[in-house]
Amino acid sequence: MAANHHPFESLTPQRIVEAVEALGMWLPGEPFTLNSYENRVFLVSDDERRRWVVKFYRPDRWREAQIREEHTFLAELADADVPVAAPWQNAQGETLHDAYGFRFALFPHVPGQAPELENPEHLYALGELIGRLHAVSERRGFEKRPRLDPETLAAQSREQVLAGAWLNRRQRQTYARISETLQSLLSERAWPAGVEIRAHGDCHLGNILGRDHEFALVDFDDCCMAPAVQDLWMLLTAQNDQELHMQLSELLEGYEQHHDFDRRQLEWIEPLRALRLMRHSAWLVARWEDPAFPRAFPWVASEDYWDQHIRTLEQQRMILDGSQRWLAST
Repeated sequence: MAANHHPFESLTPQRIVEAVEALGMWLPGEPFTLNSYENRVFLVSDDERRRWVVKFYRPDRWREAQIREEHTFLAELADADVPVAAPWQNAQGETLHDAYGFRFALFPHVPGQAPELENPEHLYALGELIGRLHAVSERRGFEKRPRLDPETLAAQSREQVLAGAWLNRRQRQTYARISETLQSLLSERAWPAGVEIRAHGDCHLGNILGRDHEFALVDFDDCCMAPAVQDLWMLLTAQNDQELHMQLSELLEGYEQHHDFDRRQLEWIEPLRALRLMRHSAWLVARWEDPAFPRAFPWVASEDYWDQHIRTLEQQRMILDGSQRWLAST
């Protein structure tokens, strides 16, 4: 049993409170667990009724220098008045702290709800937000954070899935064939060197909060060097061409109030979607020894999940291999 004990299981409510109070705060209540799996994230309130998000980083995922570069980027964005949750600093200017073998940071709680992607005004506001982000992003590059490399990441994802016993013989053969083809297609559709900027990297609805038409970006845990479209494409959720063109038009109109957008990058949306599909299943497999994952995603252990995943990958292969270029003419 001890050999299977996951490090995060040692993060008891008492230890969380002790870690924060060691920074000079007093927490009169218990921490509230927020919906996060890669790291462990909790909502706390101090004695001045300020609300904080406490993030304990997953051990051995990021090097200390990479986390510090994330924090430096957030501070730079906050200084430029981009709405983000920048980490709290102590009197010595330190944003990254240690307790019980974990690195952790405090962020001001961002209230609000996720935007409505069928609302044109929300889309325009999101475009403005990301345009403001990228106007700061392009000033310099990351030195420690990773680069979004589709071919390499697809290969790693493929190997992760095939290394385990998740697939039956039929599924294994089909997955191996389709994923190999996708890896090749991603290589063929790779973007040229030099187009990457510092990107949020995981810009989906769960990481955008606000009210009315004012939103803020949270959780820069996946920030990386990537093309600008990486922070836009996950907001395009329409189910038909007419709605999709409306979403794209509003998003880019807002974006270009602050930063130019090269529309040739729209051709990379479907490759990026294929990569995300592959990485998501590999992420679930890679984290399965963390008890939070079997509890939250029990269907990953079923044949039905993998059948559906393989069908989705095949549909994406057909899109990439079928010269469907409607976005290029937008």
